[in-house]
Amino acid sequence: MRSDLPLPPSDTSKRRVPLCLVVEDDMTMRHLVTNYLEDHDIRTLSASRREEVPALLLRNSPDLVVLDLRLGQEDGLDLLREIRAQSDVPVIITTGHRRDEIDRVIGLELGADDYLTKPFGLRELVARIKAVLRRREAVPSLAQQRDAEKGRWRFGSWEVDRRLRRLTNSHGEPVGLTKGEYALLMAFLDAPQKPLSREHLLQATRLHEDVYDRSIDVQVLRLRRKLETDPSVPSVIRTERGIGYVFTLSVERL
Repeated sequence: MRSDLPLPPSDTSKRRVPLCLVVEDDMTMRHLVTNYLEDHDIRTLSASRREEVPALLLRNSPDLVVLDLRLGQEDGLDLLREIRAQSDVPVIITTGHRRDEIDRVIGLELGADDYLTKPFGLRELVARIKAVLRRREAVPSLAQQRDAEKGRWRFGSWEVDRRLRRLTNSHGEPVGLTKGEYALLMAFLDAPQKPLSREHLLQATRLHEDVYDRSIDVQVLRLRRKLETDPSVPSVIRTERGIGYVFTLSVERL
């Protein structure tokens, strides 16, 4: 772990100081990270074991989690799944080796908001934490609107229950969606028949901001495979060249 030059002090008089949960089994690393965050206006909680995390999330409602995917002998990806089942708190995952690329990709697909590979600079960690929190603050209305609009919606022969986060086909059969696919579908349903840029979709789905925007193309391809009769000739999610995508179906609230 590198220790970088300190960040300039920030003005905390006009905002609430965020709370970060650091999940790291290495005591030296855990203390190094938590002390640095505390020095830079980020309150901290810490956990060294997987079983400590659910209670800490419930009692303290942290604004962000920094999670080491190599948590002792346990699989941090399983813990990430548990966190996502319990909370939508932003998560930054850390990995110890470049060869853990598959785990990083899976972590992002499971709903992690960012990642860092060890050794990483503490200054970079703080910058990424603040960037993730800014993204969350920049689009709170999306989550709030979706909470307020929970109910059943129909488009074409499809129906989605936002309360249950469940998509069903014309036969009433549930169709599984990843968190990224569901978030992308919600972004389309919030603005049907309107061209949406890749940048807008990246923000709406809270994907990692440093990922090249073609990652949205991958998500769209996966969603097309579940919605389109022929994904190679899409009619539900149409590509708007030079802009992004448009969801062609009208959306009806039931």
